[in-house]
Order: sequence, then structure tokens, then C-alpha cells
Amino acid sequence: MASEFGSNTENETLKGAIIARIVRENGITFRDFMAMALYEPGLGYYCSPGVKIGREGDYLTSPEVSPVFGAMVGRQLREMWELLGSPPRFQVVEAGAGNGTLCHDILRWARRATPEMSEAIDYTIVEPLPALAARQRELIRAEPLEDKVTWHSELPERIEGCIVTNELLDSMPVHRVATDAARLRQVFVTWDGERFTEELREQSTTEIETYFARLGLLPGEGCTAEVNLEAPGWMQRAGAALKRGFVLTFDYGYEARELYAPWRKDGTLLCFYRHNPSNDPYARIGRQDMTSHVDFTSLRQAGEEAGMQTVRLVSQADFLVNMGIGEALLPPDGEIDLEERLARRRAVSELLDPAGLGRIRVLSQAKGAGDVRLQGFAGDA
Repeated sequence: MASEFGSNTENETLKGAIIARIVRENGITFRDFMAMALYEPGLGYYCSPGVKIGREGDYLTSPEVSPVFGAMVGRQLREMWELLGSPPRFQVVEAGAGNGTLCHDILRWARRATPEMSEAIDYTIVEPLPALAARQRELIRAEPLEDKVTWHSELPERIEGCIVTNELLDSMPVHRVATDAARLRQVFVTWDGERFTEELREQSTTEIETYFARLGLLPGEGCTAEVNLEAPGWMQRAGAALKRGFVLTFDYGYEARELYAPWRKDGTLLCFYRHNPSNDPYARIGRQDMTSHVDFTSLRQAGEEAGMQTVRLVSQADFLVNMGIGEALLPPDGEIDLEERLARRRAVSELLDPAGLGRIRVLSQAKGAGDVRLQGFAGDA
């Protein structure tokens, strides 16, 4: 297996650092290439200046579409708070908060719609990247919300409340593998002196074999697929950090049998630059986002091993409808003008689009909360 890619719109310093490592180590795993492209300190996509998220960036997440998304998540948090007995302190821990928009919108909604819960909320943003933390602080400071929010670089311990992530796990670096003559082999990235190339080699870690053994399946013959070893590990840490409450995970992904189906020949890896998708990870080094769909089967198993029970997995469209997003089309009191009505309709349509944001999956897990049913996850399993 060999492939050739490239582009002139890239960070030459980062590209040089990647090439130097490839030459020094005689090739690196795709996972290590992706980690450098996205997270190399001071150089990687997420660690460099510039707008990444939103209509002026490279990709759009649900909170940037409309504050109604934060309001719907806020409603689900309110139900969780009530199920825990409406405690005077309710921790909301958001890991990987992007621009901080979801935090901002949840707190604004709670302050207006449910003052008692608003008073109880203790909001923590877990953000190890200084550039993103700075953007979050700037947004939160724009309104009198800063006294409700603290920042940490790692998950705090003994959380009582809810841990929330929105498109965090699908941005973690992944290994790429291929099934070749019934053998699982791994994609390595090399440099031929002019361009990046790919080679299939023996696996760099036994964890990949163990991962598929736990699932009881392999990608189909001739298929290339992604393996996110970090996401289940993160979920286990979240379960261990949660003393009592919930974990709410929004992400693109599938159950394992669908993610690794024989017809999915090229995996799910995608790159985004100015909202244009691409399947070329070697273009625009350090200037484009990279993402792949997560395996919700492994996430669910990891959470259960950490002592959590799975409530349900639903689409984002179903979650938002269950939480009453249709009410966003109606004025809370009095009339709204035509422009506002059309803007609300566009936002709701975008959030529910089954070909877009609506197909994001939402996983709910609970710990120490009894046999719970959640409004956002109602319906037949």
C-alpha cells in the first residue's frame, strides 16, 4: 500500500518537524502523525492562532448554530439535577469546550429559566490547550458569568453532577489499520524525499489486536479503518472521576458493527478547511482539522467497566426533539418578527438535519443515580 498527498498551504515549520521525526524513526504511525499535525505545542492545528470553530473557521459545531442547543442541553441538565435531589452544588464539567459557546449558553439559559439550578451550578471547563482556554475566558468574561466557571487542565475528582463533551472524542489522534489477506496491519507514514507516503507494516502495539478482540470483529478484507485507543481510556477516567451523576457524550460515531462494516472500505477519517471536507490528511499541514467517527460500543463498555450504567444512545435529532426544540419556533411571549422566525427555523433545521448535525450520536451514562430515565433519551431502545 502506498499513497501520495500534499499541498502548498501548510505550516512549513511543523511539516519540517514531522519529516525530521519520520526520518529519525524510519516512519511513524498515523496516530503519531495526526497527533503532531493537530497538537504539536505552538505549531499544531489546535495549538496555533486563528479561528477554528464557527462559520468563520473551518468547521461548525452545534453550539455555534444557535443558543437553542445550549438551552436544550440545559434542560437535560436540569432534569439530572432534579434526579440527584436538587443538591445545593451541582457540578457541570465540560471537557474540550471549544470556543466556550456551550458553557456560555447553558449558564445564560439557566440564569433566566431556572434560577435555583443556576445558583447551584458549579461549572468547570477542562482545557489543556492554552490557546483555546484564552478564547473561552474571553467569551465568558463578556457577561457576568465568570464567577460560575473555573478552568482545569485535567478532570477533577469526585464529581457530583454531569460530565459533558461535545465533539471531543472524535478529534483524538487515531491509529489507521487495514485488513490484508485476513491479517490486521497498521498504516505508517513515511517520507520519500518529496512527499508523504503510507506503508502497511506490523502493528506497533498489541492494544490494537486487543481492541478488536474485545469487539469480536475485524474490519472487512481490504478495508482501511481507524482505531481510537484514547477515547475508551478517557471514558474510563471520566467514570472513575464521577462520584455520582451522569456523563453526556455528543459525537459523530456508530456502534462497532456499523463503524467496521465490510462495506466501509475507506474508514471515516475526514479533514476540514474553511468548511470544505477532504480525505487528504497530508494537505495543509497544521492548517486543517482532522476527525474520525468514534466507536460507541467501546465507549459504552469502557464506561460500564468504570462503574457506570448505560442509559441509552440516540441521535442528536431525537435528543433535541425529546427535549422540546420545537418550542424554539414559537415566541416565549408576544410576537416575533419574520426575520427572527426564519432565523429560528433555519437553526432548528440545521441542528436536526439527518445528513448533518442531526446524525451526531448522544450517549448517556449514569452512576449512583438509580435506575434512571432521561427525557432526552425517551422512546424505544
